[in-house]
Amino acid sequence: MKPQYVAKLSIAVLAIAACAGQSAPTAISTPLTEAAIPATVSGSQVGFGFNGAAGVVILTGGGSFNPATASNLVPSDTRAAAGGGFSCTENVVAGPLANCAAGDGVRWDGVQLLASTTFKCSAADVVRAAATSNRTAILIADFYRAGDGNEDSFTAQMIVSEDDIAVDLPGVQNLWIQGVGCGAAIVNFRQ
Repeated sequence: MKPQYVAKLSIAVLAIAACAGQSAPTAISTPLTEAAIPATVSGSQVGFGFNGAAGVVILTGGGSFNPATASNLVPSDTRAAAGGGFSCTENVVAGPLANCAAGDGVRWDGVQLLASTTFKCSAADVVRAAATSNRTAILIADFYRAGDGNEDSFTAQMIVSEDDIAVDLPGVQNLWIQGVGCGAAIVNFRQ
């Protein structure tokens, strides 16, 4: 037998001998329930997915977050992982996405989960307030255009909500991008 095989076989035999007399690990006999999960984790993560348009930007994506970790202190380490795709359908002329031309846009990713923000659905709209909850995610997001590689092209706040965030306006407004405006999306949140 070749020396390298003898060495490996010897190690295997020693490992088996060391474990002799010990029982093999057994499967958990009770199913994992919320009661078995530590309180710091139990019910904390909220998953979401959406597809919609806010102003002249089409946005799709999703992720998960823990509302209890949201912070308006930037930068902060919050428990959120989100991302998706976007496309500007017309030129954006103002706000954080200014210079996003019609057809621009590839992807976005969440940078931080915010506890709250103020927003306007249009330049003429009143200032409104929103807060992160198990039905609403407020994110700072980086947006990337083709050709910019891994360097973000724009950074803006966004709101995704199962609920209408501007009930006094016609239609459903449950998606918002800073400087672009509000719009409607198919949204699903799951805890």
